[in-house]
Amino acid sequence: MTAPHDHAFFGHPRGLSTLFFTEMWERFSFYGLRALLILFMVASPDTGGLGFDAVTAGAIYGLYTSMVYMATLPGGWIADQWLGPQRAVITGGLFIAAGHFSMAVPSLTTFYLGLALIVIGTGLLKGNVSVIVGRLYAHDDGRRDAGYSIFYMGINTGAFVAPLVCGYLGQRVGWHVGFAAAGFGMLLGLAQFVLGRKNLGDAGREPAHPGNDADLATQKQRAARWVAMAAAVIVVFGLGMWTGIIPITAKQIADAAGIMLLLLSVGFFAWVFLSGGWTPAERNHLVVIGVLFLSFAIFSSVFEQAGSTLNLFADEFTNNTVLGMAFPSSWFQSANPLFIITFTPAFAWLWVKLASRGQEPGSAAKFAVGLLLVAAGFAVLVPAARITSGGGMVGPGWLALTYLLHTWGELALSPVGLSAMSRLAPARIGGLVMGVWFLGLSNGNYIGGRIAGFYESLPLPTLFGVVAAVAAAFGLLLLVFAKPLNRMSADES
Repeated sequence: MTAPHDHAFFGHPRGLSTLFFTEMWERFSFYGLRALLILFMVASPDTGGLGFDAVTAGAIYGLYTSMVYMATLPGGWIADQWLGPQRAVITGGLFIAAGHFSMAVPSLTTFYLGLALIVIGTGLLKGNVSVIVGRLYAHDDGRRDAGYSIFYMGINTGAFVAPLVCGYLGQRVGWHVGFAAAGFGMLLGLAQFVLGRKNLGDAGREPAHPGNDADLATQKQRAARWVAMAAAVIVVFGLGMWTGIIPITAKQIADAAGIMLLLLSVGFFAWVFLSGGWTPAERNHLVVIGVLFLSFAIFSSVFEQAGSTLNLFADEFTNNTVLGMAFPSSWFQSANPLFIITFTPAFAWLWVKLASRGQEPGSAAKFAVGLLLVAAGFAVLVPAARITSGGGMVGPGWLALTYLLHTWGELALSPVGLSAMSRLAPARIGGLVMGVWFLGLSNGNYIGGRIAGFYESLPLPTLFGVVAAVAAAFGLLLLVFAKPLNRMSADES
């Protein structure tokens, strides 16, 4: 832990600046690729793209974005058991950079290899850099929440800048130049992490271990063996696909991943509800957790189409000019982080104001509002899609309004999610529930990618209308049951 009275970075430990810029550059690399990925996959080979149809591209996009978040679970375990969070961040950053540079080489093999490396690297880095933030503070340090708020601004700063830089380079110079730019961003983040590592002190230096140094050495050896076995399986499977010995396509892998996600989700909640020993209050809390999990997955499946369906609509049917100046379609990916930076203080003020009057809505009601707002965002695009059905183009204001509504939905829902999970989860499965929460995000990303597969086969007014209707229906249903769910969330029942 760093010195408890360290206030060198805007009143916070100086190590926070190291983590702020590490996460900023990691998100730069992630969102830089996200802005280009599906556009690159559907672009014709004549323009340097892969020429995939929307079904294949959507499946691969959904698989990649879902696996990125799933990988935080083994990534956290590796840090806890073997590397420690600091070394996990460095290792993850190297994998991510290698993945982007692999994608900068124009071949299908290096494309898939790059995505796999980024998934592994993000799994090691993403969760563990957040863990180190918490360890900069003493348990009773009142600056902790504010520290995470500053850290969150680093995320959105990187997410805002990335499409402007990588999107422009990818669409106007060359796809692989954009991928390389994302890789250089990760290298910058990694370099400043290594240089500023001394400011972190002991925070996240070693893995967590309950015993002495001998126990720690045994723990590391055991974990290293498991990682080596997993790596061997991945390498053998990858080589088998590459050589054709294992005749399986990327779409088939995506289909299998979807089944795995469904089984994991159903299996977890079946195990939880069939287990005995829960108090009535804990069982009520588990019901609420299940409802919020499903709501979050549905919200994410709509919201995360920013990088797929909405990205395609921006590229093909939007007149991307403002005041006579043309801009790349990928720049729309900067709208959400810009709106988050702009409106986060207003939402924070609103919740505090309502709480002071005893009127702050419960978690279920906030989730319902989030679902209704993302539904409204897609409903806005229904008339826009009808205009384009006649061969016309729409102005950028349509998508800007959609992203604004989606951002408001995110601000209503996302900040409450992890807080609600930490409060509602029974103590004996608290860590597991937090991991399963990210499983909800993985499910949502996967479903969102598969929805993008209907982009070419369904009329866009129908596609956007169905997405809006499903999200709105769940939002209204959740609103109806908000009060009973709020009562079930109480500590006693």
